[in-house]
Amino acid sequence: MHPILFKLGPISVYSYGVMVALGFAVSLGLIWHRAPTFGLDRDKVIDYAILVLITGVAGARILYVLLNLEYYVARPLEVVNLSKGGLVWYGGFALALTASLLFVRIKRLDFWAMSDLVAPYLALAQAFGRVGCFFNGCCYGVEVRQDFPLGAVLAPDGISRFPAQLYSAFLLIAIFALLRFWQDRKHFNGEIFLGYCMLYADKRFFMEFLRGDNPKILMGLTLSQLISISVFMVASALFVYMLERWKKGISSA
Repeated sequence: MHPILFKLGPISVYSYGVMVALGFAVSLGLIWHRAPTFGLDRDKVIDYAILVLITGVAGARILYVLLNLEYYVARPLEVVNLSKGGLVWYGGFALALTASLLFVRIKRLDFWAMSDLVAPYLALAQAFGRVGCFFNGCCYGVEVRQDFPLGAVLAPDGISRFPAQLYSAFLLIAIFALLRFWQDRKHFNGEIFLGYCMLYADKRFFMEFLRGDNPKILMGLTLSQLISISVFMVASALFVYMLERWKKGISSA
């Protein structure tokens, strides 16, 4: 654990915040560079990406607070303290998706084209965030033996645990690379975003078995696993539907 990256006098600079900011900056730069190849205005893409960031962080924090309501009722000022982490990805995904739909409707943009552009870099930004989790000691893995070669003290409890954060980061980088390769070979708008939803849901579902910080709530599964199943099913159904529509369009051309 190395939650504080460095100090500037009385000011502490936290590893988690730095990694999240770095991930967003790198991803935003790459999105800006790629926007013209999707026929999208760079200024509107930047506005869209900033909206996704703000609503994503807000939604992720809201869900985390709701899941730990007793703690935050007793410490209300801690609700806005993000320096030590405390975000639930699916909360951010839900609010950012809602805001995105409103944004593209107001600006009269193609939601699927925008989402296809952003999707790979979303996974890349998440990978940076997971490295931040590793330094911060949150989102830690299951307990392992002291002599386990991959084990390390990665949580405040001082117990040797599996480095789930780093494995998640590695898988997110793999998802980024696959989606970026797929971007230039897609057949229909929405293909890359739905691919991201399916790949991330798969990744999250199986990584949850190696996480040691999330309680099981139903049939031995965590809340994130139950949401992952729903996301995968909806995204898969939409993918098949849109793929069939594309095939009919090709055949009738």
